[in-house]
This record gives sequence, C-alpha cells and structure tokens, in this order.
Amino acid sequence: MNNLESSPVAIVTGGGTGIGAACCKALSAEGFRIGIHYRSSEAQAKDILSQIEDGFLLKADLADVDEVEEMVQTIKSEAGRVDVLVNNAGVSINGDINSMKIGEFDSQRTMLRGAWYLTKRILRLFMLRRDSGRIINISSVVGHTGNGGQIPYTMEKAALDAFTKSLAKELWGRNILVNSVAPGFIDTAMTESLPDEVQQNILQNIPLGRMGHPEEVADVVAFLAGRGSYITGSVIHVNGGLYGG
Repeated sequence: MNNLESSPVAIVTGGGTGIGAACCKALSAEGFRIGIHYRSSEAQAKDILSQIEDGFLLKADLADVDEVEEMVQTIKSEAGRVDVLVNNAGVSINGDINSMKIGEFDSQRTMLRGAWYLTKRILRLFMLRRDSGRIINISSVVGHTGNGGQIPYTMEKAALDAFTKSLAKELWGRNILVNSVAPGFIDTAMTESLPDEVQQNILQNIPLGRMGHPEEVADVVAFLAGRGSYITGSVIHVNGGLYGG
C-alpha cells in the first residue's frame, strides 16, 4: 500500500486516451493519486502514468462483472480509498436501426451496466464508509440532442444522466456528490476519424466555431472533483454553445 491516507485518490475509467487521459492529468495537478483504468490501451495508459505525479494502472473489461471485482480489489490493495470516481470509459457502436444486430446493441448496453456496477462497488467499499466522495459521469451532448446512426450510444449517454440524477437523490444527506459532464464534439481520435464533410457540418452548428479540447472537459471534471461543493444531481454541458441544456 502507498499513501493510503496522505493523498486523495481518483479513479478514471478509460484513462489512457482522449478525455480520460486529460482528466488523469488535470486531477493529478490537483493533488490526486490517479488510478488509470484501461481495457486494451495499455501502452497509452502507461504513457499517461509516466506523465503524472503519482498513480497506478487498472486493467479490466467493465462489461465483465468478475473483472470489475478484481479491479476494485486492486484499488483496495493499491490505495485503500477512493475519493473521486470518473466514469468515462465507453464505446460507440454505430449503425442505423435496420442494420444493427442485437449483439451490437448489447455491446453498448453492457457499458452502461459496467458503470452502474463499478459505481455500486466503489460506493459500498469506499465512499459510504467515509461518508464522502464525488462521482462524475461523462455523458454526451447527443444524449440530449439525439444523433442519427447512434441510437444505442445516445440511449446510453441519456441513461448516464438519468443515473446521475437518481443516484444523487439516493445519496441525499450524504457528503457524496454525483454529477455528469456532457461534452459536445471534442477533438479526439473518435472525431478525427469522421469524414471532412461531416466535421464541417458539425462545426457549422457550433457557435464558437470549433471543436473542444479534451483539457476543456477535464477542467470541469477537476472543478467538480475538488471545488464544486454545492453541485449535485446536475449535468454540466461543455459544447461551445451547440446545446444549452
């Protein structure tokens, strides 16, 4: 065990790439010891670990309950506490309703179950015992606006925001705050893969005229993790004016 009581601990799922990686760096700068979760992006996760002050790696497929259990036991032995959980990991299964198969839909659905189950275990093993903590769910603007060809993804993100609001009410009276951060279109590998005409169409609908940076989302996460002491059950939109909430 290391720094069990001296440093607050933040767990970031999908912490090796994109918004998750930016969150790891931002939270580290705020003095958190970081648990960097990854499923397959081991090299990227190790690279992020080398860039922060203090942290450890957590490998798990969040769709697999047994692997989640192994992950929380690793957190227990490595850190002994969790002060902040950032549910960022996700996948995007794309396709129109007529062409999408049941198995593809279920792959998206199990990511939502994974966030729910990991949160349940983190609450029980760490936060409820200390009567303290912050849970931050990374959802998306498309959970509010919809997006053609992404029905399961938009359903998952909308459900994450509903999860946020319901869990905040369940934890009423506790010093455990639950919020969502809903990014718009952010300059990550996912958006870089979009065809140029699609990217231009997106930009035409953003009042600020550009995509966001992962660091701009991470700054909001860091605020909620540390200084946002009177915010719970809220969805914070970070989208350049694309959607007002």
